Amino acid sequence: MPTKSFLLACEPRWTVNRQGARHDLPPPVQSWIYEPGSITQRLRSYYGAAVQVEILFHRWRVPFLSERKLLKLKTSRYALIREVLLHSNGKPLVLARTIIPIATVKAARRNLAHLGNRPLGEVIFSYPKLERLEMDFTLAEPAIWTPAALQKMSNGQALWGRRTIYVIRSRNMLVNEFFFPDALKI
Repeated sequence: MPTKSFLLACEPRWTVNRQGARHDLPPPVQSWIYEPGSITQRLRSYYGAAVQVEILFHRWRVPFLSERKLLKLKTSRYALIREVLLHSNGKPLVLARTIIPIATVKAARRNLAHLGNRPLGEVIFSYPKLERLEMDFTLAEPAIWTPAALQKMSNGQALWGRRTIYVIRSRNMLVNEFFFPDALKI
């Protein structure tokens, strides 16, 4: 069976963002989980052009079960899965996993399928009618990461993360972002 992820050996346990959930999170984590704008832009406002994208995985695959359910995809339906590391001068800041169904790729006129080293946020936040539907959060323990991901993380710590459904031209996509401690300090 083809690999679903470079990063994840299994799915994290996501907490639904309910009213009052924000207060259960440490303040630095709240700031990132509830960031309304582009994570890339926020990182660049601090680190400048030193923020780079390293592509870890870019393949058409069947997403994890909860991802398929959120995106209302059939069991065997493939989606474009892109996983990246955002870093500044080698310092890891954010791991991201994006699931883009074929209908969304087509609606975005294929701009999302050919990003290369360009940050996703640069593209999606340029869409004038970008919508955010829902968001969940997690504390992703080391046990969920693949051995390859743990090597990128150096010390295999738990990372706070969020997953957000964005809508572009009436089509959904799912963006998962996991924040390293150095990002949470900003």
